[in-house]
Amino acid sequence: MTLAPNVYDAEPIPDAARDEIERLLQSGDLFRYTAPENAPVALLEREFAALMGARFALCVSSCSAALFLSLKSLDLPRGARVLIPAFTFAAVPSAVVHADCQPVLVEVGENFRIDMADFEAKLDDSIGAILISHMRGHTSDMDAIMTLAETRGVPVIEDAAHSLGTTWHGRNIGTLGKVGCFSFQSYKLVNAGEGGVMITDDPDIIARAIIMSGAYEHNWKKHPVVQDRFGHWQNKLPLYNMRMQNLSAAVIRPQLPEVARRVRDGRSNHDHVAGRLNATPWLHVPDALPPEKRAPDSIQFNLIGFDSDDMARAFQAAAKARGVSVQVFGLSSDNARAFWNWQFIEGGAPDLPRTRAMLMRACDVRLPARLTRADLDYIADALIDAAEMVMGETPARAFGT
Repeated sequence: MTLAPNVYDAEPIPDAARDEIERLLQSGDLFRYTAPENAPVALLEREFAALMGARFALCVSSCSAALFLSLKSLDLPRGARVLIPAFTFAAVPSAVVHADCQPVLVEVGENFRIDMADFEAKLDDSIGAILISHMRGHTSDMDAIMTLAETRGVPVIEDAAHSLGTTWHGRNIGTLGKVGCFSFQSYKLVNAGEGGVMITDDPDIIARAIIMSGAYEHNWKKHPVVQDRFGHWQNKLPLYNMRMQNLSAAVIRPQLPEVARRVRDGRSNHDHVAGRLNATPWLHVPDALPPEKRAPDSIQFNLIGFDSDDMARAFQAAAKARGVSVQVFGLSSDNARAFWNWQFIEGGAPDLPRTRAMLMRACDVRLPARLTRADLDYIADALIDAAEMVMGETPARAFGT
């Protein structure tokens, strides 16, 4: 009997991390500001900025922290309205709320990307910033978004937690807006368990973010960038203590040379499974937009012709019986990606019928880059077989034997 592939374990941490971790453990030198220079976190910031083609990088405790600090670094007034897509993770509106701002949700279509008509309609004079979440690595029309934002003089932050390695017209996602934010959480392309980083070319934004991240007193002097701006902001900003520590950086740094390979393999895996699923009438993976080259480690697809929630749940159960777990975003109880569960937003959930309808039939399956072609075919077979069984095209059969 063939066993279903394990899609949850990450790739092993490269051996190169072990010596550095041992050195840190022997020295106890875990705080990023203990060393006078070249602490692992500082080296990671330089290396990540170079990898992305950005002037500055700041490593912090999570991508949520990066989003929060990005918003605070824009110096928005309290209560500023921030435009975000309605299809994202709860951490995104949470960061907006923590920054004393008000999320304004925009419709998302069946292709998992921002509905540009709704975006343009809501981008009025009350909007202080735009936070574009490239949810699950799907890039919205950044040409149109940036043109509208620049015309109105509204800064754009990119939540690129799922988009390390994705490009738009050949440019790295995360470098199109004023700030780009990335995640090193375990299910992302680079895994440190937790962690995040923000990149920008703006000297005032990076200076403000560094101080607010927890560079108290004169620890900002250990950041060899924009020293004149640090002096300007010293003691004028609150400290939020969102620093990354050296052990995390030691785990991340040896993975950066692996990014290109993981992107290549992840894209190949995704496209292979997408081709299989799109050959059926019941499952549909939307195409990428022409300027976009994705770096996926999961696959999202829509259920076609599943007219009731019970049918969608039956598909989930049938796939699960074959060893493949499928998340249907709108059907999972208390799912943090379903906007109606964000009860912390003032005024409650808005009426977003397109996004709601999409989430009730949008499916999510992990496809880590390390999977083999046999693993991918097992997953595709299980999903197709489950769909056909629910839709009555084939009888139930023993799977994996």
